[in-house]
Order: sequence, then C-alpha cells, then structure tokens
Amino acid sequence: MKLIYAIVSDDDSTVVSKQLTKSGFFATKLASTGGFLMSGNTTFMICTDDDKVEEAIDVIKTNSKKRKQMVPSSATYGLGSYTPFPVEVTVGGATIFVTNVERFEKI
Repeated sequence: MKLIYAIVSDDDSTVVSKQLTKSGFFATKLASTGGFLMSGNTTFMICTDDDKVEEAIDVIKTNSKKRKQMVPSSATYGLGSYTPFPVEVTVGGATIFVTNVERFEKI
C-alpha cells in the first residue's frame, strides 16, 4: 500500500477531487497554504494499492494546470524604502509525495 500526498492549487482542487472519485480513488482533503505565495492549496491524502499509484498520479497531473501569474514583489532602493513591482511566477500544478503504508484500516 502507498499513501499519496498531493498538494494542488485551490483553483484545481474541485476538478481533481471529482476525477479522483470518478476513477475510484478515495481521498481526504486538507486545506493548506503555500509558503512562497501564501496562497490557498488543497492537500489530498490518497491511500491505494501499489499498482494504482501511477493511475492516481495521472489523474492529478491531467487535472492540475500550471499557469503564469503576476504577484507583487518589492526591491530596496537607496535608504531602505521599498517600491513594489509585479513579478511573473508559475503557479498551479501539483507537488506529489508517495510513501509506504504499513497499515491501513477504514473503520
């Protein structure tokens, strides 16, 4: 058995959740926040058989889209004053971890 942790943008979480369910996977959703942009994410916990891991990851990949976004940034000029300017960053997609599970029970 494997436990998949998939951190997905909130923008994609509804579609990912629906497609995981449609594909026969049970997932627990946790609200989370990214450290870089401090934006909302959803962390999915999916326990599945070893031979189903790639199928679950494919569902997540297919439904998690990377996109460009302008975010405020700041730079110091002169005497410590800050002037904000936008910076383009890539957001979205998914961060996936797969771990071994010693025991799994649904009670």
